[in-house]
Amino acid sequence: PGVELTPLFRQADFIEHAIGNLEEAIRDGAIMVTVVLFLFLLNVRTTLITLTAIPLSFSITFLVFRWAEVSVNAMTLGGLAVAIGMVVDDAIVDVENVFRRLKENASADQPKPKLEVIASASGEVRNSILYATLFIILVFMPLLGLTGVEGRLFTPIAIATIVSMSASFLVSLTIIPVLCSLLLNPKKGIVHKDGFLIRSMKWILKCTWLRLALRQPMIVLTIGAILLAGALTLYPMMGKDFLPSFNEETALVALTAAPGTSLKQMNEISDVADKLLLAIPEVRKVGRRIGRAERGDHVVPVSTVEFDIDFETSGRSRAEVLENIRQTMRTIPGTFSALSGPLADRIGHMLSGVSAKVAIKIYGPDLGEIRRIGEDIQEIARTIPGLEDARTEQQAPIPQLRIEIDRDRALAYGVTPGALNEQLATLIGGERVTELYEDQRAIDLVIRLPEEWRESPKRLEQLYIDTENEQRIPLSFVANIREAKGPNVIQRENTMRRFVVSINPTERDLASLVTRLQQEVSDRVSVSDGYFISFEGEFKAQQEASKRIAMLTSIVFVVIAFLLFTYFTTPVFALQVICDVPLALIGGLAFTWMMVNNISIATLVGFIAVAGVAARNSVMLISHYLHLMKHEGEIFSREMVERGTLERLSPVLMTALAAGIALIPLVLAADAPGKEILHPVAVVIVGGLVTSTLLGLGVTPAIFYAFGRKAAEKAVKQNAAASA
Repeated sequence: PGVELTPLFRQADFIEHAIGNLEEAIRDGAIMVTVVLFLFLLNVRTTLITLTAIPLSFSITFLVFRWAEVSVNAMTLGGLAVAIGMVVDDAIVDVENVFRRLKENASADQPKPKLEVIASASGEVRNSILYATLFIILVFMPLLGLTGVEGRLFTPIAIATIVSMSASFLVSLTIIPVLCSLLLNPKKGIVHKDGFLIRSMKWILKCTWLRLALRQPMIVLTIGAILLAGALTLYPMMGKDFLPSFNEETALVALTAAPGTSLKQMNEISDVADKLLLAIPEVRKVGRRIGRAERGDHVVPVSTVEFDIDFETSGRSRAEVLENIRQTMRTIPGTFSALSGPLADRIGHMLSGVSAKVAIKIYGPDLGEIRRIGEDIQEIARTIPGLEDARTEQQAPIPQLRIEIDRDRALAYGVTPGALNEQLATLIGGERVTELYEDQRAIDLVIRLPEEWRESPKRLEQLYIDTENEQRIPLSFVANIREAKGPNVIQRENTMRRFVVSINPTERDLASLVTRLQQEVSDRVSVSDGYFISFEGEFKAQQEASKRIAMLTSIVFVVIAFLLFTYFTTPVFALQVICDVPLALIGGLAFTWMMVNNISIATLVGFIAVAGVAARNSVMLISHYLHLMKHEGEIFSREMVERGTLERLSPVLMTALAAGIALIPLVLAADAPGKEILHPVAVVIVGGLVTSTLLGLGVTPAIFYAFGRKAAEKAVKQNAAASA
């Protein structure tokens, strides 16, 4: 009676909100894709046929998940949210080409059988769809090689995207042509024209960007190179982080007092902190725990108290409220506080064993020296804006009772140090001798000296101990007992003594902050032989993950280059497709600089995704040029390139718009739980799609027209798969 249970922190709340937000993003993205497709196709039947790719692809994906025992969680749903605009790409290309060929056939004097036209039209784009889908699948492969926390977060996104894209290709290969044969019946004997939107876009492209590309290809290439160089200059200006900030609904404040502070004193300090925190208008509830059990996930002494803070909505932003909390906690004298979120705190501990984003570990044999180095690093860190919250490990001298064995006297009395240590450990620390039972309850029976003996040096001097010749002598005969001071705790790692400086940065630019700290520590801190410093935590994880992604991505691009060579039978077009990929970097970097101003592992995932889409557009354009030369009597000419570009304009724009507009809910929701980690991914993809599509419609035909004559004639002559 009188006890009330009030839920303060419940991890399920964050998970449920995150999954709900992602389901909302998938729903909104599907609606936007539907609108875009209808505006371009202006036909209800073609729109419905194309949209069937979404539920069918996702249904196959969920079946594969169930078969492979992959859970549907925030990250797999995030992968589906990223892929929802791309799973319709294969269907868009197939349906658009089939419908265009059916309309041309309906307008012809001697129409061919409908099924023959559909089979021919579908086969015309089959190879380009296959290779384009393969490229998107391949560029996501490096994410499967990630390990640690980043692997747990982004591997499910890669799995969801790879499975859904494979499913979409299967759907476009089987169901889409069947639906086209059942539902598409253009009227015969009339000339079918494109809709107003498509006609307008073709006219604008033909009269502006495409005209310049074919008349002055070098000018277009120069424009692209200048824009790329300008975008690359933005990279050093942006911050570097490991992961995007999680928008958790609760905050965690760790308040630390001097080592040795009693439980009673910490309760009094905590009462003061409670009142100060509850005085902040946005703070709804505060809970606390003082210390953590020695067998917990990480040990926290009673001189540290952790506050879980729950919020209510107000007119101020979360950043302003957190800064208010940070300033409030600094007003408590004799303490040091660090602010983070429960999830961020756990991630930091998993990465380095320390509950902080950055852990500077000092190793060496002497405790005093490694502490001196740690305190010097702390002083330097606090002079760097963003690293003011640097704190050292709780280590201080505390009163101890030392029993030092005199080995010469012990040998004379027949006492070995090992046997003496065993006796003292039993008498002072206690030893379990048997087990008692009370009904079903088991109770250990432990024997040890009473407290007044254990804490009295004089009584311990009179304590009798056993010798090897079965005599008993006072402890003072073989040992010196004295009061002294020693460290409250000695931490070891890899058999070496360790001291830690932990930091939760207050600014978003982890890489540059730690790089600056490393440089200043190297210049100003003297480290003797036998001692070394290790910078760990998110900073180290970011470096390792970036190197791994770069290495695996390089391997994937070699594989893609080989596939392109087999597709075009010439290295010229393989190189062109790969060179078109940087067009996506322009918009990706520029939009990231505008919206996020930070590079993280999530941003790298976005660049990987948009690289696959950029390669898809180039493959579609070049393969159509070769098809026109082989099957429709066109020669290599400016008119042929212009015709091929305009005929592929509709599917290129539709695939790019579908992939990009489906991500708008993620772009506009940077702070929503579940969406915040995908926000940088969406920003990069949307920005990259804009430049890779708009610039690609000029750069790709310009390069093809300027340098591709011999390669095109060779590919057609050798019956390359791209010309089928």
